[in-house]
Amino acid sequence: MSLVAFLGAVELGLVYALVALGVFLSFRVLDFPDLTVDGSFPLGAAVAATMIVGGSDPWTATLVAVFAGALAGLVTAYVSVRWGVLHLLASILTMIALFSVNLRIMGRPNVALLTQDTVLTPFYGNGLAEHVVRPLFLGLVVCAAAAGLAWFLRSELGLAMRATGANPRMARAQGIRTGGQVMAGVMLSNALVGLSGALFAQTNGFADVTSGVGTIVVGLAAVIVGETLLPTRRIGLALAACVLGSVLYRLAVQLALSADIPGLQASDLNLATAVLVLVALVLPRLKRRVFA
Repeated sequence: MSLVAFLGAVELGLVYALVALGVFLSFRVLDFPDLTVDGSFPLGAAVAATMIVGGSDPWTATLVAVFAGALAGLVTAYVSVRWGVLHLLASILTMIALFSVNLRIMGRPNVALLTQDTVLTPFYGNGLAEHVVRPLFLGLVVCAAAAGLAWFLRSELGLAMRATGANPRMARAQGIRTGGQVMAGVMLSNALVGLSGALFAQTNGFADVTSGVGTIVVGLAAVIVGETLLPTRRIGLALAACVLGSVLYRLAVQLALSADIPGLQASDLNLATAVLVLVALVLPRLKRRVFA
């Protein structure tokens, strides 16, 4: 694997680390299976790309993309909490609706950003190659997001959210409005995914309506791989494990694609993802059986 390919895999892993943090919040903290991310990821990319092409400031476009992702999460959580629709069904309905919404926003299946200024543009030309600048910038963004999320989950509101996910009945008995906590958590989760989509569009130079296919699988893969390599109950380390799992997952995929394994093609990416997630799920069980 060349240095450029290595840094490219790290870059993509850091982009999807934000998805992993969002998935960790919904799946692990809230116990809310949420497939909205397959729609909120391209939503963030679509909003950011469309606004940038329209002449908006890239930072403003990225912020609006974050709010758009949060709004998508609010729709899912509201339908589930207010009307009692099953988590998965509510998120699937939102995800399906977002496909049409994303097409409406972009006006076409994809939008190119190759000639546009992005949030990364000011950092180019400072003596470092572009393929080095991008992972460094994304690393700072991911570290800030993980640190902010860790601080939030240790706060009074965050502890109430964690209690809601751990034992909703007991949380309600303590006076916690569990419905509001679920909505806030799912909104925050999809806001992170929207940010990931916006950064994906700006680092890769395009937004595509199909870019969200399999996003939930990638996020789960990162969370599961991270938990397998770094099992812990400490929230800060758990978030760090998500980031580590996302980067290692992308490096493993890049290594497999670069190794010229007979019969393996780029179109087999989703198959490789499914196998990797299955291995990560089975390994802890095998470890317990061996050392039992």
